[in-house]
Amino acid sequence: MRTRLVAPFVGITAATLLLTACGSGGTGTSAVAAKSDQVPTTDVVSAEKKDDAAAKLLPAGTTRLTVAISVGGTPPGTTYLSDGRTLTGQDVDFTKAVAKVLGIKLKVEQASFEAILPALDSGKYDFGASNFGVTDERRRTIDFVTYVNDGQGFAARTDSKLTKITDLKQLCGLNVATGAGTTFEATLAENKHVCTDAGKKPYQVQTYSEPSAIWSSVQQGRSDVVMSTINGLRYAVAHQQGLKFLNEYHRLDVGFAFKKGTKWAPAFQAAVNRLLADGTYEKILRKWGTTGSAITTSRISPPELKN
Repeated sequence: MRTRLVAPFVGITAATLLLTACGSGGTGTSAVAAKSDQVPTTDVVSAEKKDDAAAKLLPAGTTRLTVAISVGGTPPGTTYLSDGRTLTGQDVDFTKAVAKVLGIKLKVEQASFEAILPALDSGKYDFGASNFGVTDERRRTIDFVTYVNDGQGFAARTDSKLTKITDLKQLCGLNVATGAGTTFEATLAENKHVCTDAGKKPYQVQTYSEPSAIWSSVQQGRSDVVMSTINGLRYAVAHQQGLKFLNEYHRLDVGFAFKKGTKWAPAFQAAVNRLLADGTYEKILRKWGTTGSAITTSRISPPELKN
């Protein structure tokens, strides 16, 4: 389990924001730091300017917000640069860009993925930015402001007999690795009955807090297949030998996550739409190779996509 870390730059402006975190305890940065030659470093955010119309939508007196970010280990998710301190990734770029549009400062805290959403209600964090998929279940307690479309997919070793997964019954009898506290874990848990209903041996769900542990499990044969984000899986397959992408299973909108009833959502929505209009949005997606996840407009807590 990763220890929560506080980024050491509280109080600096969004214009000079560097998202950083220090390793502590038994979790060192080397375990999740991606190879420097695999991580894009193009600056696509610093030229962004404050948009007064969007900033006026913020509640009066809003000058700084606390954002919780989970380090996923590999791009396009949040990872470390080669210095082992500086965080980067698609969510990081969108968070920095929105802060610049709104003219606010950010206090960045690192937390495990599964801990972020429950902590929003208590006010521990103002919002979360870690590729949170918009589901009807989550919308009961969380407000979202969408900025990309990603979703659920599968990958396996190239020597696997699995091909294109379109039905969870194809997983029966297998060990499925996925992230703890994710929509993937929820989907697998909710549908485990499909195997027993069909008279087959159920699949076993193996959850991990560290993506590196997920891939080690697959590469070493302890798991047969991985369920994770479409973009993350495509990146992993492109940069790790011996893996293959099996299929897009379920598309989901992805958004910044807030406590239900937040007053910050309209401003964040306007900021994302500003990025869409001025071209920064496309630059971010091109940087991370995720143009297939583009949206045309930001929405506040839309219904879960059914596909």
